[in-house]
Amino acid sequence: MRWDEQKVAGGPEELPGMPALKGLVRSVRTPEFAGITFHEVRARSVLNRVPGASPMPFSWTVNPYRGCSHACTYCLGPDTPVLMVDGTSVRLADVRVGDLVVGTEFRGDTRSLVPTPVHAVWSTTKPAWRVRLVDGTTLVASAEHRFLTPRGWVHVRPEGCAGTERPHLRRGDALIGAESLADEAFRRPGSPPVAPAPPDDVPGGRVVVTIEEVPGEHALVDLTTGTGDFVADGVISHNCFARNTHTYLDLDAGDDFDRQVVVKLNAPEVLAREVRSPRWGREHVAMGTNTDPYQRAEGRYALMPGIIRALGGSGTPFSILTKGTLLARDLPELTAAARDVPVGVGVSLALLDPELHRRVEPGTPTPRARLDLVRRIRDAGLPCGVFVAPVLPGLTDTDEALDALLGEIAYAGASGASVLALHLRPGTREWFHTWLAREHPELLERYAALYRRGAYVDAAYRRDLAARVRPLIERHGLTGGGHAMGGRQGSSPEGRDDEGRDDEGRETERSWPAGAVPEVPAPVVHTPPEQLSLL
Repeated sequence: MRWDEQKVAGGPEELPGMPALKGLVRSVRTPEFAGITFHEVRARSVLNRVPGASPMPFSWTVNPYRGCSHACTYCLGPDTPVLMVDGTSVRLADVRVGDLVVGTEFRGDTRSLVPTPVHAVWSTTKPAWRVRLVDGTTLVASAEHRFLTPRGWVHVRPEGCAGTERPHLRRGDALIGAESLADEAFRRPGSPPVAPAPPDDVPGGRVVVTIEEVPGEHALVDLTTGTGDFVADGVISHNCFARNTHTYLDLDAGDDFDRQVVVKLNAPEVLAREVRSPRWGREHVAMGTNTDPYQRAEGRYALMPGIIRALGGSGTPFSILTKGTLLARDLPELTAAARDVPVGVGVSLALLDPELHRRVEPGTPTPRARLDLVRRIRDAGLPCGVFVAPVLPGLTDTDEALDALLGEIAYAGASGASVLALHLRPGTREWFHTWLAREHPELLERYAALYRRGAYVDAAYRRDLAARVRPLIERHGLTGGGHAMGGRQGSSPEGRDDEGRDDEGRETERSWPAGAVPEVPAPVVHTPPEQLSLL
């Protein structure tokens, strides 16, 4: 269907629940981005000044999008029965926040049924798929929804972000049911193997017979629970996570960041006007430090080429930080701009393990795709620094894992690399702890200790990580020369440690790798003639 035919609303008067959303042109939903609403606005300004107290190595940012369409959503038909802790079943659409349902958690090496509270309930309208099981059970779910199988969590359909294929259901797959866990038939991956039961012997006959698309769009519902899952029509079902963002727009503090994306349609034109102003000082402008400018929606809206031309044509140095491989589309624009102004490019890459990537960052391009992006950026003659971030204590922080990742980054030709430990800010903290409780409950106590002071990891861990990483970065030739930029004008080095952090553990400009920030010459200070006699 044509994008223009999917209009939901035509003006701010049609969205009374979002008074903070100014300049609305229309709101759009389309099957191409199922479950996401794009609120297209005309912005008055797109240059945003960074607060003076910020340790970031830039004073200005541009964000053509608010919210991010990288994320996936998970949901089921509203009539799906959900198992409650009292043994009864309730329609998914009738479950309420605060209800106690049945979820799962690992106890030792065995996944067990446990009570879990419902933290959020939400609904959407999107394409759906019908999964029929040999015992007659029929499950209606979105393509992104995940069910538990003996080979782990799998999606209903294979199509993932940027065309990548993800683990998905196939005919003959066995779904893990509540009765399987009651018999302790499912064990933690990596534990001593248990002989798998033949499909015909799976309790309840929960074997997939067919997977077929249901014509049209359908109302679907999902939960957020304390364990990250629940029992849906007898089988273990993954759920969606709520994150605390978007509140500046009076949007929901849960999944709206993923599903309510604000698009500044006129960002290139407004930016071009702002940087032509005689008052504009042509300071470094950073993009991608809030939301990714190369999220999937950029493939539709194509705002970045005009933004790049506006900055380059005005003599404004700029940098881009992204996880999105769509940046490769704009390499000709970036190389043209780099002939006129300093340009920095940063790519974020946390790990190599494809399975862990699917569990932690399910909506982003694969590690291999991002390494290829680094290679293409460098082949185009542009600098590219890689942020090895976030490092997950106990999961991705071994010397072996970091050495292997830095080796691949060096082989791809990166200008430099910085290794940064996980931050657990409000919103992210709740999401991550839920994920950790489900996937790695044995690490909960350690994380509680490491992050006892707030969002930033314990100083002792930070120093140990830096000490282990420093020789690896040097050995792989990733030190470059861009770690110490000299900071923003007026900044002071006081209170910073040798790893580029201030006293609270926040990154300063020295944490940014070579290539990720533009090499801007120091400003020339002109002494007024009346002061020359004092020198």
